Amino acid sequence: MGHTGKIIIDFSALAALYVFVFFKKWRGKGRGVLAVNTLMYVYLALVLYFTAMPVLSSLPHIFSHPYAPMHMTPFEDYLRGRGGAKMQIILNVVMTIPFGFLFPFLWRKHRGMLFLKTLLFTFLLSLSIELLQPLIDRSSDITDIITNTTGGIVGYILYLPFSPFARRLLG
Repeated sequence: MGHTGKIIIDFSALAALYVFVFFKKWRGKGRGVLAVNTLMYVYLALVLYFTAMPVLSSLPHIFSHPYAPMHMTPFEDYLRGRGGAKMQIILNVVMTIPFGFLFPFLWRKHRGMLFLKTLLFTFLLSLSIELLQPLIDRSSDITDIITNTTGGIVGYILYLPFSPFARRLLG
């Protein structure tokens, strides 16, 4: 099976999970909750596409190669002038801006320490991706965790002017 077919399997599994589990759960909580949760779900599916897919077809092979440890020197590619490093930094920041923006909408009723929760969960999302990537024969890098977390912070800052609307939209 080709790469595209493997990705179609992953997206089919994600679509089934959405339709049979999450849609039913979120629909009962109102249109605003359904919309925000669905946007976050689609966003996370796209993050998986760019960072880890194909996943399901990789599962039988995850232990058939050595686990490469995370590269732990921050911004080394950039500091050494390696091609594409600047663009990778920008893309990693941009990739998690939607997470930092949408996440506070999901926690609107638990407003205390919302910035710290957003920061923590953005970090955990990035760390999870970076720990998963070597299992599917991709490299991982501490710079990605730093830049992804920065993107979550930017997203949270962009959320702030919308926070009054979040309360009205989501109840």
